Amino acid sequence: MVLKMSKMDYREYWEKGISYEDYLSNFSKEMRLGQEVLYAQYLPQNWTRQLRIHRKTRFAGSMVEKIKVQRWLVITEHWCGDASQIIPVFQKLADESEGKIEVRYVYRDQNPELIDTHLTDGRSRSIPIFLKLDNNDQVIKVYGPRPEEAQQLVKDSLLKGEDYNIPLHSWYAKDRQQSILYDLWEFVDDESLSWHSDND
Repeated sequence: MVLKMSKMDYREYWEKGISYEDYLSNFSKEMRLGQEVLYAQYLPQNWTRQLRIHRKTRFAGSMVEKIKVQRWLVITEHWCGDASQIIPVFQKLADESEGKIEVRYVYRDQNPELIDTHLTDGRSRSIPIFLKLDNNDQVIKVYGPRPEEAQQLVKDSLLKGEDYNIPLHSWYAKDRQQSILYDLWEFVDDESLSWHSDND
């Protein structure tokens, strides 16, 4: 799903952003705190899922050469199930880009002004949100919070007054990260790519 872009200055958020390694370190620390943490019940499953997807996702070597230098700021939280599905795919692409894709992570709840500039459907603080920045720290592309088909599933469930958590993650499991990959690649480059997951 594509969100509306803004002209606000993102330099401050980029400078406070953390690496994926620090993001995982914070994630691990939160799990050790147990029930003291907000939505602690979601953390173990999200942790396992995120590591598994990152480990299993693979890209064709020739594709990496097509990637141009770019920076992405990601708004997220450890408890977010969508983040645990999408972030490891994008981060794996960044890892294999040999430094051409630089990614920093910021937390939604610590940055209300930032997330309120990128509300889903103008009302929801849904995450993750991926912000592609130019050299002047302005947003030139936005992606999130989930693939369009998954977003429609959530909307339909909400209209029916039904919980969408299980159907949503069942959809992700059947999709095997394909929609995530193709969505993200559209925002990374205009060229097509070859990829696969060991789950295929």
